[in-house]
Amino acid sequence: MDANQEERSNPFSMDEECTNCDLCERREQVVHGYGDVGAEFLFVGEMPSAGADETGVPFTGDQAGERFQDILYRLGLSESDPAAEEPVLENAFMTYLARCYHPERPPSDGEIMTCEPYLNAEIRMINPEIIVPVGERALTEIATEYTTRPASDIDIVDDHATTIRGRGFELVPMVHPENQTNEQTETFVEAFIDLLGTDYRQTKGRQGR
Repeated sequence: MDANQEERSNPFSMDEECTNCDLCERREQVVHGYGDVGAEFLFVGEMPSAGADETGVPFTGDQAGERFQDILYRLGLSESDPAAEEPVLENAFMTYLARCYHPERPPSDGEIMTCEPYLNAEIRMINPEIIVPVGERALTEIATEYTTRPASDIDIVDDHATTIRGRGFELVPMVHPENQTNEQTETFVEAFIDLLGTDYRQTKGRQGR
């Protein structure tokens, strides 16, 4: 983890009492990013699950979260048991498009736009090499904003565990763990291990890399 980092949870001190959209009416808490602020790998989902709403940590608190954390453990990006509510991550950061859980519906386009400054700030401050959009909605939003390809040309199943060139970094889409088959999980792990063995770093003036 970055030597100057004091907290893994919401390390950039983003607003934990945000009331900028209607999602705030049903949440338990705002779930901002979590992990290593010097990470080369940024994982972005659509919105917190009920489990993450309880723990306050992205991709934790339920079966899908455990599957996701197991993937990070197998990749050497986590030192923790997959069931840990506050995993010890190394070189990985986890976050969402929308920061609040709603038990009855996904976030609207307007709600995602309202949260966009949080994500943009995290991307700017972390400056990752690889962004992993987790799930179809995350892939669509990130591909629209950060690649030159039309989002309609990218499919979460067809492009799962492949590499897509972005603006200054690469995307590696992941089918959401809640929907992943065992085969898709193994495909992602194997593809990411192969990626780790390549010269994936871009020339972006990063220090200490």
